[in-house]
Amino acid sequence: MSTEKKFWFVVGSQALYGDEALEKVKADAQEMTTYLNEHADLPFEIELQTQLATTADVITNIMKEANYRDDIAGVITWMHTFSPAKMWIRGTKLLQKPLLHLATQFYDNISWEKIDMDYMNLHQSAHGDREYGFINKRLDKQNKIIFGHWKDKATQDDIKSWMLIANAYNESFNLKVARFGDNMRNVAVTEGDKIEAQIQFGWTVDYFGIGDLVAYIEDVKEEEVQDLFAEYQKKYDFDYRDYNEVDFNQSVEEQIKYEIAIKRFLDDGGYTAFTTNFEDLHGMKQLPGLAVQRLNEQGYGFAGEGDWKTAALDRLLKIATQNQATGFMEDYTYDMRSDKQNILGSHMLEVDPTLAATKPKIVVDFLGIGDKNDPARLVFDGKAGEGIVVTMLDLGTHYKFIVNEIVAESLTEPAPHLPVARVLWKTKPSLETGVRRWIEEGGGHHTVLSLTLNSEEVETLIKMFDAEYVVIK
Repeated sequence: MSTEKKFWFVVGSQALYGDEALEKVKADAQEMTTYLNEHADLPFEIELQTQLATTADVITNIMKEANYRDDIAGVITWMHTFSPAKMWIRGTKLLQKPLLHLATQFYDNISWEKIDMDYMNLHQSAHGDREYGFINKRLDKQNKIIFGHWKDKATQDDIKSWMLIANAYNESFNLKVARFGDNMRNVAVTEGDKIEAQIQFGWTVDYFGIGDLVAYIEDVKEEEVQDLFAEYQKKYDFDYRDYNEVDFNQSVEEQIKYEIAIKRFLDDGGYTAFTTNFEDLHGMKQLPGLAVQRLNEQGYGFAGEGDWKTAALDRLLKIATQNQATGFMEDYTYDMRSDKQNILGSHMLEVDPTLAATKPKIVVDFLGIGDKNDPARLVFDGKAGEGIVVTMLDLGTHYKFIVNEIVAESLTEPAPHLPVARVLWKTKPSLETGVRRWIEEGGGHHTVLSLTLNSEEVETLIKMFDAEYVVIK
C-alpha cells in the first residue's frame, strides 16, 4: 500500500437525526475505513474525514482542501443516511480530484425481528444514494459509482481498480513527453494539437534535436556498457544466427549506450515518455530498439515515428496498470481465414517486454528503413488473455479515443524468419466488425495494448477527462 497518497472517505448525513445518531454514523464509518485498509488489499490508504458531511460549508471546505493537497488522490463518498443534495452542489462543483460514489450500506442484511423506524432513519443508504446520485448527474460530474457491500471482495476489487485509474488521472497532469526528432514525414495520424493535449490531459510535449541525445550517448562510459552487457547475458538468450559474435556484441553494446543515455536524458528532464523517428537519426548508428524495449519494461511510455500522443497514452495506461502487460503496439497483418480471424500486432523493433509470454532473446537483424546499421532487439511471443487496444485521434476540433475489446491468443506456430516480437489477437465482436468500426471511427495504426485493463476501466479514465470515446465490443 502506497503511503505517499491517500483517498479521503467523506460520509454524508444531516443534522436532523441528532447527536446520538451522528455518533453512530461516525463509528460505523470508522469501522468500515479500518476494515478496508486492513483487509481489502488496496493500493492506497483510505482516510476517514471525521467531520461528517452534514452542511454545505463543511462539504465545500473538504473539497477545497482535497483540491490543493497533493497527497489526496481522490474522494470517496458514502451516504450512510439521507444527505440532502443541495448541500453538495458547491463543493462538488469545486472538486477537481476523482470522485467515487460508494453505494453501500453498513449491514448487508435486513434484520426483520429488530427493524424499526429508528433503524430505518439511521440506515437508509438506498434513500441517500438516489438523492446524491441525482445531483452528480445534474452537475454532469462523470463520477464513478460502485455498488456492493463493502466487505465483499468484488466491491473491494472495484475500489482497487478505481483507485489505480484515479491515480493515473492525477499523474497525467505531471506527464512529460520528450520527442527525439520530429514526426515521420507525410504521416497524418501521428500529428496533433499539443496545446489542447496539455489543456485537457495535462501533458507537456517537448521537442529535442537528435544532437541533444547524441551528446548524452557520447558521455556513456565503457564500464557502464560492460556492466549492463553482463546483466543482459544473465537475463536473455543471445541468438547469433548468421552474425559473428563480434559484430553481434557491438550492436548490442550500441543499444546499451542508447538505453543508458535515453534514461539519463529523460530522468534529468523529468520525462516519463518519449518518441523516436527512424527518419531522424543523424549522429546515431542505429535506430533504438532493444534500448526502447528495456525502457518500456521499466515503465517509460513510448511510440515510434514521433507519435507523442500514443507515447503519452502508453505511459498513462502503464501507470493505471502498474506497468503490467501494457505497451505500444501496431496492427500489422490479418489472418482472414474463417477459422482463424486474427490480427498480428508487432512493430519494426519496439514491442514492449511486459507483454512477453516467452523468455525474450536478443536478435540482431537488418532493418530496411532508416539506412543505419543492423539494430539489436528483443524477440518473444506475446501473452494470451482478454484485454483492450486503445488509440486517440485529433479530429481538429477535439480529441477522441477508440477502445476495442480483444482476446490475445497463444502463439503455437513458429515464425523463424520474423525478427521481431509478436502478439496475436482476436477483435470483438468479430474481425470484420471490429476492423470496419475502427476504420469508420478514424482509428489509426498505433495503439496501446493492455492485457491488464478492461474497457470499463478505460472508460472511467476517459470520462474523468470529459473526452469523447467509443467502445467496440
